[in-house]
Amino acid sequence: MLEKMKRDWFSNIRGDVLAGIVVALALIPEAIAFSIIAGVDPMVGLYASFCISVIIAFVGGRSGMISAATGAMALLMVPLVKEHGLQYLLAATILTGIIQLIFGVCKVAKLMKFIPRAVMIGFVNALAILIFMAQVPHFVGISTLTYLFVAITLLIVYVVPRFFKAIPAPLIAIIVLTAASIWGQFDLRTVGDLGKITQSLPTFFIPDIPFTLETLQIIFPYSIALAIVGLLESLLTASIVDDMTGTESNKHRESRGQGIANIVTGFFGGMAGCAMIGQSVINVKSGGRGRLSTLIAGLFLLFLILVLGELVVQIPMPVLVGIMIMVSIGTFDWSSFSYLRKAPKSDAVVMLTTVIIVVATHDLSKGVIAGVILSAIFFVAKISKLEVKRQQTSDKIKYDVTGQLFFASVEGFVNSFDFTIAKKDIVIDFTNAHIWDDSAVGAVDKVVIKFRENNNHVTVVGLNSSSKKIIDKLALYHDTNAQLKAH
Repeated sequence: MLEKMKRDWFSNIRGDVLAGIVVALALIPEAIAFSIIAGVDPMVGLYASFCISVIIAFVGGRSGMISAATGAMALLMVPLVKEHGLQYLLAATILTGIIQLIFGVCKVAKLMKFIPRAVMIGFVNALAILIFMAQVPHFVGISTLTYLFVAITLLIVYVVPRFFKAIPAPLIAIIVLTAASIWGQFDLRTVGDLGKITQSLPTFFIPDIPFTLETLQIIFPYSIALAIVGLLESLLTASIVDDMTGTESNKHRESRGQGIANIVTGFFGGMAGCAMIGQSVINVKSGGRGRLSTLIAGLFLLFLILVLGELVVQIPMPVLVGIMIMVSIGTFDWSSFSYLRKAPKSDAVVMLTTVIIVVATHDLSKGVIAGVILSAIFFVAKISKLEVKRQQTSDKIKYDVTGQLFFASVEGFVNSFDFTIAKKDIVIDFTNAHIWDDSAVGAVDKVVIKFRENNNHVTVVGLNSSSKKIIDKLALYHDTNAQLKAH
């Protein structure tokens, strides 16, 4: 236990501290932007990012992953804030956390195994595209100087790490270019242009709402949607960070941790949040590996708000845009292009569909769910191909069945038999087949009973134990003259 704590917190102190500082600086414009999307004061997003980062550092299941206010969650909040206001949003945030905590206790993270690799690749690529698209309004068509600052930032972030790694390149870019902008009094958009930063601590309070069934009916649909989207994004991000760092994470603990973080956040005036792939990638690329990096990100964010608020609002937006563009480039899975050529067509379609739906709707859950459903349809279509071969002697006809017999393959199974045969010994051999469901049992019943109508003697052989079990439970032909033999 002590060894694990030491590894999680103190094995990479310098790297974690510097990475946390970079993340905190990059969190500010995003938190403000997401607050504006949700229709609330910028401090709601900033308080959320501070609270969630600090809490998840202790209770989360993935070291080095950053959680805060996110765009995916903010989009879901828009109608609630518009119709009922901030207090109902805070109540919905608390309920979101409770639902996530229940999901964590029930270990719903196990469902992650049902998300195919093609969907994961699509999810990552869609996020990279969304991160880039979110930067476009902050630099396209503004000024030549803006383009210049973005280009210099890209150059610093790309080139500096090749020669100097003691300080993360994004932090160097922020410090140097902010100083240059202030000194030169350049006409650039800054963080302060996104919204006002109030230099005050978040305070504990209970949302000012009526505690009635009507209130629950209002907030519950939003809370369940926020809980699902938040967990989905968090668990997928955890898997991505697992791959990037070559380490494992506790997905069940992460689910519970996200719930605890959102419950506390709601009581301190913050909106619901979840893991952020962009900030998590910045953290890992900047050298962050332990829980300390996540804690520093939250604490330094609060320090920036309280102490350096007047300086922070002067950070040029083109610098942060350049950093996020590099994040999007680093996040995108560039091997996807060869994957599209080499992978089975069905997997390529699933990946592209996931990307298109996420980018079109800005809703990660819709894209992932669509990808999973499409994968399931392709899988069912693939395994529903069943073969029935006929072998005939003078006194006996044998049918060898190969494949999976279930609802999608029963039609082909039934159509494979010649029911004009009369007064023969017929053997149906399931040695190379498996019977899965009631539809399959119904198809076997239909075949056996149709053969019996022409005075044939039918024997079913080769059933494995689970196929025999479902046949014994559900088949009607046991009441006929058909015989049943297992392996």
